[in-house]
Amino acid sequence: MKFRLPLHVHLSLLFAVALLLIGGLITAVGYYMSHDMLESSAEELTSRAGREIAGEIRSIIRPANMATDMLAQHRVTDADTFSKRVAGLRAMQIALRDDGGLTSIYIGYETGDYFFLYELRDDEERVRYGAPVGSRYQLRSIERSVARQEARYLYLDEDLQVLSSEAHPEYLAAFDPRHRGWYQFAQQADTTVTLSPYLFFSTGEVGLTIARRAANDHAVIGADIPLSSLSTALKKQKVTPSSQLVLVTSEGSVVAYEDIKRLIPASDDTSSTMLKHLDTFGIKPLQGMMDLIKPEESAMGMERSISVDDEKWRISVQPIRLPGAHPLYLMVAIPESELFATALNIRSASIGLSLLLLAIAIPLIWLISRLMSRSIRALAHETEAIRRFEFAEPIGIKSAISEVDALAKAMDGMKTTISKFTDVTQTVAAEKNFDKLLAKLLKETMSISGARSGALYLLDEEHMVACTAFGTNGLPQHESLRELTMSELPAVVRTAFDRGCTERGRLTPGEMRLMGLAPLAWNEDDGARVVVVPLFNRQRVLLGFMLLMQDEQIDDAQLAFVSALSASASSSVETRGLIRDQKRLFEAFIALIAGAIDAKSPYTGGHCGRVPELTKMLVKAACEQTSGPYADFNLNEDEWEAVHVAAWLHDCGKVTTPEYVVDKATKLETIYDRIHEVRMRFEVLKRDAEIKCLKNMAAGMEYNIAQAKLKEELQQLDEEFDFVASCNEGGEFMAPDKIERLKKIASRTWLRTLDDSLGISQDERRRKGVELRKRLPAQEMLLSDKAEHLLKRDPQHWMAPGNRWGFAMDVPEHLYNRGELHNLSVARGTLSAEERYKINEHMVQTIMMLSQLPFPRHLQQVPEIAGGHHERMDGTGYPRRLKQEDMSPMARMMAIADIFEALTAVDRPYKKGKSLSEAIRIMSFMKKDRHIDPELFDLFLSSGVYMDYARRFLSRDQIDEVDIKAYLA
Repeated sequence: MKFRLPLHVHLSLLFAVALLLIGGLITAVGYYMSHDMLESSAEELTSRAGREIAGEIRSIIRPANMATDMLAQHRVTDADTFSKRVAGLRAMQIALRDDGGLTSIYIGYETGDYFFLYELRDDEERVRYGAPVGSRYQLRSIERSVARQEARYLYLDEDLQVLSSEAHPEYLAAFDPRHRGWYQFAQQADTTVTLSPYLFFSTGEVGLTIARRAANDHAVIGADIPLSSLSTALKKQKVTPSSQLVLVTSEGSVVAYEDIKRLIPASDDTSSTMLKHLDTFGIKPLQGMMDLIKPEESAMGMERSISVDDEKWRISVQPIRLPGAHPLYLMVAIPESELFATALNIRSASIGLSLLLLAIAIPLIWLISRLMSRSIRALAHETEAIRRFEFAEPIGIKSAISEVDALAKAMDGMKTTISKFTDVTQTVAAEKNFDKLLAKLLKETMSISGARSGALYLLDEEHMVACTAFGTNGLPQHESLRELTMSELPAVVRTAFDRGCTERGRLTPGEMRLMGLAPLAWNEDDGARVVVVPLFNRQRVLLGFMLLMQDEQIDDAQLAFVSALSASASSSVETRGLIRDQKRLFEAFIALIAGAIDAKSPYTGGHCGRVPELTKMLVKAACEQTSGPYADFNLNEDEWEAVHVAAWLHDCGKVTTPEYVVDKATKLETIYDRIHEVRMRFEVLKRDAEIKCLKNMAAGMEYNIAQAKLKEELQQLDEEFDFVASCNEGGEFMAPDKIERLKKIASRTWLRTLDDSLGISQDERRRKGVELRKRLPAQEMLLSDKAEHLLKRDPQHWMAPGNRWGFAMDVPEHLYNRGELHNLSVARGTLSAEERYKINEHMVQTIMMLSQLPFPRHLQQVPEIAGGHHERMDGTGYPRRLKQEDMSPMARMMAIADIFEALTAVDRPYKKGKSLSEAIRIMSFMKKDRHIDPELFDLFLSSGVYMDYARRFLSRDQIDEVDIKAYLA
């Protein structure tokens, strides 16, 4: 037999374990929080140490950089003799005096000359160098000119007066600045360079050198900076007594340590400038650490824990960047026994306190748990079943405790109610069709309330309309129900409306006949018991009501449940109705936009209305395929909606295209056709010719000769205008010889006597610019390209490479170029490059406009489908130069629909619609050129979509025989 324990034992054990867990958790949390706090504190202190060391280095280097930058511009870098260089000593002295961190500053010349100034800081240094009493500076000079090969040391006082001078020929032979690293690095750099720290030969101090190429490129300025202050700074940053902090180079040489004496190598070679390496410095936790730094850690730093001689150490490495040089690394080693000592003490105290609380609490828990019965556990299981939405079994728990027994009965009723409510909610929520939703809602409510028949009415303005009804046989019966005005409603219905709640009542035979409820009643002569369930929306506005007809009176519990259900029903009706109305509004809106685009210009005709029809016909044909590349192609209801919306909105960007650009019929046409301006100029020239003729005759020229010249000139002007007018029509290709003739005609001038800046807009006045005020009368070219003809493109309308829409179009420099010669010289058609781009830009605007709309998830493809119908399968289309594999099948189908509709449309004023065979032949060439999808074009033909469309939208004389086999081969 399985061993069982009473509930109070379980509860006691549970609470004991809980206390243990809580105590352990508190202990662990306390320990780890203090551990993390101390760890974070150590990290912060280490980071702060890094920042302070970096700040210390910057405070040392920044003035030195300023000094070298200043001397780089000084004339001392141009000096070619010792005497000239001495004139620059004052600037070098100022640099040393103002920057307390510098010990020396020097200049190396491209000739090999050297000029070095060192500050003697105390008597110890003066004795070491053998300097006279009162010496403040040591000056070293090397000259390598043809006339003079000399090296000497000079000692100067505070006023730069020479106290002594010594020749050092060995210095001349041993030292050449051009061979030094600081000189070579600076010559190769455009800015100040910083050399890695090293041991100064002259002082035995650790320091670094910075150097900069002079402005004249003929010299390099250098400066030595000691780093002794860094060791003092490290000593202040110790986290625990045994912490170790060192500053090392990227090669591992130790630059700074709290004991500065340990930095100097114990070597007999006093000329060595090498620093001690970290591995030989004597700090065990840090030995070999340089080999463990990974490339990514060298930039970001690293944290590690290691064990050395059974002692755990926390190691931190932080990079410290030097301008123009390799970084330094601050290495910190902290023993964890010192770092986490406080956390260990907290853990010990927490464990002791938890054990004390447990010893006190266990007896108390034992007493309390015995007061509870097993029925509570059973009810807990039932509650868990309800939480899992398991409603199969009723609750039959009995208990001697009245409260527990009442709780069991209440839970059983709750379980039944929730079960019924969720069933109805799930059934209603799953239905998307509004009419079917109403039927399901009524049927489920009838089932719950026990009604034999019922009807659901919705308010339509001032009338109640029966939307659905079920008779006693369970079949729909709403056709016979009458539409009722509010005054015709029975009293019980109006009472339910007034009170805003579910009402029980009875319908008289007369009221049943008035409402047309005979098909729903089983005994019309006796009337019927009914329940009226009013439906209100969230704003308590009446939507309609449900009428439930019953044999027996409904009890209070059922009535309350039906009332509660009515709120959910009202919400579902309102929501589905709003969705339905919103879809209808959206459909009307997109149809309105498409119609407005078609109505905007006669050049588009009914394009926006026909393309959706043809697109859906082709998509449907693809869905019906059982073999071939589209055998598995199929669309669900949401995807069909996406195709429908995209097809209707595929040219929505055209609302942004100026109407006069779309309708441009001649080359000079803008808002109006500027050929009239040109015609008037020719008229002016003709009047000028006539005036000239009259003047010639007045001056004595014979009448016949003057008239002959006039006739010849007028004839030439007429011919030239005929030519210009012909060019303006854009019907023929503009060959180079025509363009040359146009330029020759344009060179004619006419006299303007009126100010052309009067009566114009501010924008046009700004575009005229310097041409605004010409002295009158002014000679004007017959045809010209002026600055005022150029309309600038707004910078925000440039398409940057890699833009978020993926557009890849060549954008003209100007928004419009209205130059007369520029437009008349257009090779084909009437549109300039700027205007053609503006036409094509409607695809850009379509994608941008649709991308900004908050489409629901199932319509997310709309911008891609609508915006791809001008792409080509070979990737040369626009606006994104997509290839076939980058486009969805629906976008490729719309491309075919758009082309076929444009070829066959008969409502375009500028062209005649192609016949069926002509359109198919043209598209077959597009298929070969991979302008359109070859497989979809074959489907377009083989499925007969082209013919179905032709019968609906083409005129009879356009429909001719097409041998599709020739194009499918």
